[in-house]
Amino acid sequence: MNKVKFKIGDAVEVLDDAIKGEVVKLEGKSVFIRTTDGFPMEFEERELVRISNENELKVTNMDVFHAVSEKQKGEKRKKKSVKMEKVVPPMEVDLHIHKLTESTKGMTNFDMLNLQVDTAKHKLEFAIKNRIQKIVFIHGVGQGVLRTELEYLFGRYDNIKYYDADYRTYGLGATEIYIFQNG
Repeated sequence: MNKVKFKIGDAVEVLDDAIKGEVVKLEGKSVFIRTTDGFPMEFEERELVRISNENELKVTNMDVFHAVSEKQKGEKRKKKSVKMEKVVPPMEVDLHIHKLTESTKGMTNFDMLNLQVDTAKHKLEFAIKNRIQKIVFIHGVGQGVLRTELEYLFGRYDNIKYYDADYRTYGLGATEIYIFQNG
């Protein structure tokens, strides 16, 4: 017996893209949504995840891992459908210190952290100014100090959301930013 995953009115987000919407119709394994921008779209159940009505995605890395594994199993069983879609790769910013300066000689840990956070702020401002919608900051895993500072920086912006970047591409040491465009 198939368990119903979604019902009309559920808030959902697409697993592989920054698309959110509300379920408006269910037909077999197809789920029809109206995006937050008002566009109708169709997805398979396995491509979506239900989110809370507060528009906050509550998914752990393990949830993503299981969902991706399940999706890949489904793709192996059937032929891939030919679907044309526009994929814009995100802007990437590597914040590893050796990528930002030729030498760290004479720099304290505080100096290096400030250089990394200042670089992140300038790149984020550049992306906002140039209407770049996605940016990935590669910060590494380490002790989590830089990640904490980045989260504090990102939290000061109303027009962005941030989340772990695709672990298949970046591992656990990257954060993706989605910038909401006004107008």
